[in-house]
Amino acid sequence: MKKNFCSLSHIQLAFGFTLLASGVAIGQMRVITGTVTDNTNNKPISGISIFQEGSDAVAITNSSGIYRVQVSGENPVLIFKHPDYPERKVSLGDRVSVDVSLGKENGKENEKAIEEVVLNAGYYKVRDKERTGSISRVSAKDIENQPVTNVLASAQGRMSGVSITQNSGTPGGGFDIQIRGKNSIRREGNEPLYIIDGVPILSETPSLYSAAILPNASINPLNSINPNDIESFEVLKDADATAIYGSRGANGVIIVTTKKGRKGRTDFKINTSYSLSRVANQLRLLNTDEYIKIRREAFQNDGITTIPAAAYDFNGVWDQTRNTDWQKELIGNMAEASVVQLSLSGGSENISYLISYAHNEQGTVFPANFQYKTNNFTGNFSYRTPDKELEVNLSNTFSFQNNNVLNDDLTKRSLTLSPNAPALYNPDGSLNWENNTFTNPLGVFKSEYLNSSNFLNSGAQISYRLFPFITIKFNGGLTYQNFEEFSLKPHTMYNPSSGLTSASSTSFKNNSSTFSYILEPQLVANQSWGNHSLEMLLGTTLQQSETNQGSIQGYGFESNALIQNLGAAKTKVISDQVRNQYYYNAAFARINYQFMKRYIVNLTGRRDGSSRFGPDNRFGNFGAVGAAWISSEESWMKNIRWLSFAKIRGSVGTSGNDRIGDYQYLNTYTISSNIYNNITALNPSRLYNPNFSWEKTLKKEVALELSFLQSRINFSAAYYNNTSSNQLVGIPLPATTGFATIQSNLPAKVQNTGWEFETSVHVLKGSKLKYDTSFNLSVPQSKLLEFPNLEGSTYANQYVLGYPMSLVKVYQFEGVNPSTGLYQFTDFDGDGKINSPNDNKVIERIGVQFFGGWSSNFRYGQWSASFLWQFVKQRNWNYNRQMLVPGSMNNQPVEVLDVWSPSNPSGMYMPYSSGANAQKNASHVLFQNSTAAIGDASFIRLKNVQLNYSIPVQKFGIREAMIYVQGQNLLTITKYFGVDPEFVLTGYLPPLKTYSMGFQLTF
Repeated sequence: MKKNFCSLSHIQLAFGFTLLASGVAIGQMRVITGTVTDNTNNKPISGISIFQEGSDAVAITNSSGIYRVQVSGENPVLIFKHPDYPERKVSLGDRVSVDVSLGKENGKENEKAIEEVVLNAGYYKVRDKERTGSISRVSAKDIENQPVTNVLASAQGRMSGVSITQNSGTPGGGFDIQIRGKNSIRREGNEPLYIIDGVPILSETPSLYSAAILPNASINPLNSINPNDIESFEVLKDADATAIYGSRGANGVIIVTTKKGRKGRTDFKINTSYSLSRVANQLRLLNTDEYIKIRREAFQNDGITTIPAAAYDFNGVWDQTRNTDWQKELIGNMAEASVVQLSLSGGSENISYLISYAHNEQGTVFPANFQYKTNNFTGNFSYRTPDKELEVNLSNTFSFQNNNVLNDDLTKRSLTLSPNAPALYNPDGSLNWENNTFTNPLGVFKSEYLNSSNFLNSGAQISYRLFPFITIKFNGGLTYQNFEEFSLKPHTMYNPSSGLTSASSTSFKNNSSTFSYILEPQLVANQSWGNHSLEMLLGTTLQQSETNQGSIQGYGFESNALIQNLGAAKTKVISDQVRNQYYYNAAFARINYQFMKRYIVNLTGRRDGSSRFGPDNRFGNFGAVGAAWISSEESWMKNIRWLSFAKIRGSVGTSGNDRIGDYQYLNTYTISSNIYNNITALNPSRLYNPNFSWEKTLKKEVALELSFLQSRINFSAAYYNNTSSNQLVGIPLPATTGFATIQSNLPAKVQNTGWEFETSVHVLKGSKLKYDTSFNLSVPQSKLLEFPNLEGSTYANQYVLGYPMSLVKVYQFEGVNPSTGLYQFTDFDGDGKINSPNDNKVIERIGVQFFGGWSSNFRYGQWSASFLWQFVKQRNWNYNRQMLVPGSMNNQPVEVLDVWSPSNPSGMYMPYSSGANAQKNASHVLFQNSTAAIGDASFIRLKNVQLNYSIPVQKFGIREAMIYVQGQNLLTITKYFGVDPEFVLTGYLPPLKTYSMGFQLTF
């Protein structure tokens, strides 16, 4: 029989010892009270977490800064924590009342608060003071409450080396983002890696039918993240920061971290705002009198005495006294937008949580009720065991987006429609087609482009401290996106006199779904001894994604009520139903060594495998070394009182690129639309080539970081040099092969170099008035270093060695020839003809020469304000590039009044033409592709202004209340000839000017 060690006597003995111990503990328990204040203004601080070291009980200061906490033990230690102040520890001794002041210590700014700024480098976190790589960061305070739906709009102008351009003012569009220039010849090869809470996501949504309204059919993935849910937005730029991502980090890495709950306090927040937007800039166009005068001269110049029957604007069919500002009519509406967000967050010392929901509705400036709606859910949960050995972080983001816009952009039509064109509506409210003489631009409003996107991003980070110096980590997650789009064109969008019925209506539908998961087990080791500190990271990555896509086109319906039901279409064309699978795996390692906390070396290595290459070329090795010397820690520099911090750092390394799409190395086939003998044929679409491999980018950087006057002034300067080789492009083939190109590595090299400068100054840090300002400047340069046999290739007219890839070759404009009245250009080959490629020899460097931003923040009592100026120095295409022949049946900007004539020999434009003269039309085409169509597109823009007022409402039981007003794209200073200097794409709506007002309550 087993001996029972849980006998009643043992239980009684154990209970007795417990009771005795409890009595002793109770005898040592006491209540500590006190007040916490800010030593810069001696005002109480609410929301400070106070707890005894080793205890789970947490107290929170009230609106008067008063706290009350229970402690035990002989000499307990109290810990005071708040995200905006450095952590403070206080040994109590036998005291029962302790007042604490946070902020400055001994009259100096607490430098620990600066040094402890932690940056997210993806697989690891690093203190800003100790980083060896180049990482730019935008924090929540720079992102919150701005009238934007994508965080990239908030980040414009705030980071050096990161150029962000909004592609369109139409809701739901995309952004062009370049991190230290373009490394690849291919557009899609320059996309950065996006990571949300540790999980990589697609760079762009695969859209088929949005190109008419959204440039490049680009829909940015960060549209699915509510900006107010973002805690930080980091961009990794150099080799040291990106090499640990291997092939995925060639174009930089964007890391988005969503907000987490705060320990020790429960917050319920309500945030709502309302905004109005309109087109920021408009061209000055001809009025009807000016327009008719030009039309009259055009017919006279062309020798036309009998006005054509189709010239309704001039032959009397249309009222020549009517004048309409079509920019105001077609793109001049106010776009309304509203945002409502609810969030609940809180937790204890070991558990924290955050739940957030946001609803956004955004209209357009077009005269119709189109709307872009989003619903975003965020749920984050963190748990840490009391012994701090196990930590679990779960992050979940759900997004549901619905976009409804017209099927074509009216921006170009608003600029070219004759000012005396008829009214849009008849007296009965129907569309006016003016007896079949007028193509009503509102007809397109009967058509629609719709898309819906359901997005899920779920990540988990688990860490367990196996030994004091070894931690096991696991990062995993999954991403799912279902995207559906319709392009609907009912017959009602056309003139009713054409006799069309719903049998002529069309409906196109595209569906795509992407599911991706990632698994990343990691091992982290930390060890310090003497003046040495060593940190090691080992890990592997397994990622798999699958994309399913298919589209169907429907022609002819019994009724337009069935237009979204393609099963009701009389004729259906079904495209290939495509399934793409992508497999990616890697092993990576990082070693960080520090000596005396001033000499730092960071080694990173990664071996990647990608299914996008042939079996013998799937693996690539990438790595980097970064080093830093914190010279201000040297004894001989510590006596320099005005120098607070000094560091020199540098890095060199390689990263790769496999962004070419799936199955590019295989023989592939498409389904033929022709059926022969009841057999559906296959058409070959790509040639087999298993020999191409990774694009590779060699990155180098050296940088200097300085802080002065107790870190009141901070400055950094960096120089980088990136060289990309093995360009993955389609190599042109002779037409006799039956294929236009074959995928391969082009032995060309692209170099991006540049300088980056950043400075920040805490100008005023008084008790009431505070003012800080920051400035950044980037000076990038790009050029094509090598391209074997360039002159004999099909790229000869596109690229030039020693010039950037964004160059264009154009004709040299020499004004108007007084003898012919036509534009004249330099005849470089002297053959008496102007043609390509013999005479378009002038190389214009299209693109940015330098860019940056200047931001400032003010605070006075309960008032705070901020502004951001963005500036860009660049050359680009101007309106002459898209201008139609002056004098034709199209309106023009007032600049065309500067026409050549014997009395105005310096006139810019040739004598007007009605568009019927073939010689003048050909001359105008050359003009559109000449130096006259390129000009200064530099600008200075007041990007954002914000004014906040914190309402004192604590006595009503409300923790915080704030009302704010904001403006976006308020003022643009430029000499650019066009609609918008930032946005030069033809026929698309530029970014909008926005005014916003909102309030935020915290309970």
